Amino acid sequence: MASRKFSSWTNGALAVLRKDLQLELRNKSVLGTLIVFVLSTMFLILVAAGRGDLEPRTEAALLWIVIFFTAALGLGRAFLSEKEQKTRLFLRIHTRPLMVYAGKLCYSFLTILCANVVSACIFLLLLGVEVTLPGLFILTILLGTLGLAGATTLLAAIIARTTRSGILLPVLLFPLLVPLLLAAVESTYFSFVGQSLTEGAWAASLGSLLTITSFSGVVVAASVLLFDYVWQD
Repeated sequence: MASRKFSSWTNGALAVLRKDLQLELRNKSVLGTLIVFVLSTMFLILVAAGRGDLEPRTEAALLWIVIFFTAALGLGRAFLSEKEQKTRLFLRIHTRPLMVYAGKLCYSFLTILCANVVSACIFLLLLGVEVTLPGLFILTILLGTLGLAGATTLLAAIIARTTRSGILLPVLLFPLLVPLLLAAVESTYFSFVGQSLTEGAWAASLGSLLTITSFSGVVVAASVLLFDYVWQD
């Protein structure tokens, strides 16, 4: 019985994820917008800062500023598609709230991960940034993406009922993500200068990685507990 319920729950979450992915592949609205935004932002950073003129901590901060606004721009519409296509009632009848959240969380994670990979590659290439510890850099991006996806998914569901959701998401998202962004910048900085640290970059970045992991876990757990009320009310 338990395995049957888990299989039904998984199928429901995958159905929501598949629907969103098919819609995105058909319209290419979110990813296309994000890539254009990333390219424009990176070009402005390159023109303003030049090549190799920035401190490693400043470079890390700029990268996560781009990542933050990319997430706020792209994931604000995670639940607006249900409102525009009038599929919200259908999902409420045929799926459980946790299935919807899991599917939307996976969609948000995959979307922002693709955008983050593009952002990081363009950023490192244009600014000539050397990543001395690629493993730490990749781990930071993955954990930071999970935290971003968890926070934006719940907030997008809350503000989807408002008339100015595109404006509200960045305003509400930034105060919530301050601990995540600070820790991500610190960990990214250590991945840039890791080889020059005598005590070891992994040991130095352990606190930042624990902060990112804890933040992501708390946000996802809180979202699981609260999403039922957000979705049903």
